[in-house]
Amino acid sequence: MRIRLDPWPVDIEGGQLGLQRFEGELIDLETLRWAAIAPRPIPPRLGTVHVVDGKRRMESRVFIEDEQGEAGMGGFGAYVVGAVDLCPHGTRPATLTDVKAQRLLAHAPGLRVDPYRLSPRDPHTGRLEYHPVAADSSDPLAPLHKLQQAMLAAEQHLSHGLATPVPFDETDPREALTSLTLQDGTLRSQNLGGAVVGYVKTMQTQYLPPDRAGLLSELKPGERTPIMHMKYANGQYTRFIWYVRLCEAAFYQHPMSGVMRLEMYAPEEPDFLPPIVREVAAISGTLLCRLASKAHKDPRAPQNLIPTAALESAMTRAMGSADLVTRRLRAHIARELGVVA
Repeated sequence: MRIRLDPWPVDIEGGQLGLQRFEGELIDLETLRWAAIAPRPIPPRLGTVHVVDGKRRMESRVFIEDEQGEAGMGGFGAYVVGAVDLCPHGTRPATLTDVKAQRLLAHAPGLRVDPYRLSPRDPHTGRLEYHPVAADSSDPLAPLHKLQQAMLAAEQHLSHGLATPVPFDETDPREALTSLTLQDGTLRSQNLGGAVVGYVKTMQTQYLPPDRAGLLSELKPGERTPIMHMKYANGQYTRFIWYVRLCEAAFYQHPMSGVMRLEMYAPEEPDFLPPIVREVAAISGTLLCRLASKAHKDPRAPQNLIPTAALESAMTRAMGSADLVTRRLRAHIARELGVVA
């Protein structure tokens, strides 16, 4: 028997590694030879890389009664999406962009709900405004799901708006890769056309069959697997995927520690590999090894990229103190009800 450790802290649910089996379809696309591919230098024309992430917070569950006498449940929630704008060649400082909190009052369907505005006693703390949005059902968790949907949609539009378009036709004359977006987590269902790479920090599903998974533990830092075309069993989603190693695994860690799965959008039929996708895969090892975090600074290293950690802190600040928001909600309700709080 041989035991090795998952490198992530035990308070992170699921850890970094899982062994769930993948029920979909994988097709070799880049090459039939299943072997490690060395990284290539980042081309000068790629001038900008954006790292995009989102964060959401349910601030309070609520009971709502509208003017027509209808009642239902809802929730005050906030979300933030943002990006880190960086030069992959290191010629300018990285900057934060589009980090701004949005607030929703998600409510059960059928209710008539007005915007909810909280004006502060101290003008320096700003006004909080919750925009009403109907949840998909009356389920108690539906407001949280609506908040998650809103955050993911905003993250999606930001990611694609910052990236070079990807042609999915050999005759498409669109530009070469000049701007790339790295999006934290798996890609969302809708493809809006940009050069967006989803980087998945955990490996909860084993997409590769046993006879191929061994290559992941053999990869050296910066090396990657060939690109594959992946189709989920339900046929709804298709992706180009490949794996990259960011750092060597310590002797006491599982052999796939330091490996990350990357994915880009793909057409349903694997008859064309866009040159931009091939280029992104070629430079992905070089780029991600530069952005990888270190274990002595981040417990989710190396997969939690350095720009992502900085962005997470900025998004938390943008939403404000949860305790302060709760006090303001209670004070506002007290004033509406004429109660001295």
